[in-house]
Amino acid sequence: MSTTTVDPATSNAPEAALANRARFASLVQRQGALAIFVVVVAVASVSFDSFASQGNITGIAVQASFLAMLALGMTFVIMTGGIDLSVGSVFALGGVLAAWGSQHGTLAAFVLPLAVCGAIGLVQGLVIARGGLPPFIVTLAGLLFARGLLLLLSDEGATTYKVPRGSSFRELAQGELLGIPYPVILVVVFFAIGGLVLHRTSYGASVLAIGGQEDAADLMGLPVVRTKVLTYVASALLAGFGGVMIASYTSSGVTILGVGTELEAIAAVVLGGTLLTGGAGTVLGTLVGVLLLQVIKNVINQIGSLDSDWQSVVSGTILLLVVTLQRVLTRGDRT
Repeated sequence: MSTTTVDPATSNAPEAALANRARFASLVQRQGALAIFVVVVAVASVSFDSFASQGNITGIAVQASFLAMLALGMTFVIMTGGIDLSVGSVFALGGVLAAWGSQHGTLAAFVLPLAVCGAIGLVQGLVIARGGLPPFIVTLAGLLFARGLLLLLSDEGATTYKVPRGSSFRELAQGELLGIPYPVILVVVFFAIGGLVLHRTSYGASVLAIGGQEDAADLMGLPVVRTKVLTYVASALLAGFGGVMIASYTSSGVTILGVGTELEAIAAVVLGGTLLTGGAGTVLGTLVGVLLLQVIKNVINQIGSLDSDWQSVVSGTILLLVVTLQRVLTRGDRT
């Protein structure tokens, strides 16, 4: 009677290959934007003398800080499997309200935009979570509402509110601490808090679970409705705070800001490795995605001979490649 000996290493080979593929897919998803970012920065530093200068690096960081606030909130929204198209208009509305409120004191410049923007996020969250309406439609309506309210407050854009000279509100985005601009410090603090919330709280676990499989999360007893409402409120508040920052930085409420910014925020989040289908992503990856987009803009400005539209072309091409790669890797991971 003969027996067949099976080598354990051989029998486990398919499982090991699948595990290695999964690890590689996860690595590319989480660190792909960082690799591209490092390459672009290295090439730009060699190609342009002024790129690596302190002034240029500081400028990139400050300009990226406004988009970063929107992208942070968008990260949690997309992780739940949703989308928030209203953040660009909420961002602009927050700036106009902050500039108007600054004429009545620094406290009003903070409280008014955050209260209004937070209310918009609350309504959207309730309609999406309790009403069951698609986030795309609800937040598109929020976009139109916020933009319409902005135009109403500014007389169809004819009135631009100015932050009074000498107002302490200007220090929020124009001041520095140890040579580091306040907007950069604020972004670091907010993203650190966002990372802790995502990985160290039950809310963060619920966000990922809802994005992975909402029905299963509900059956597990997770607070699906509350989590989704809080997510849209947080997204609107962060967009509103970004508007507060830009009003302080420009010392005015510029009505034309925010057009298309929601698409940049979504692009940054996806570039950073957060899946559009929800359930996976990192806060740090989003920050890298924001910086990558800003560096691309800066490099095109450094070239000088290219039109500003090339910023959208290059960013869109990279985004398409990243989304395609995500799709291929996640499909391979399931096979």
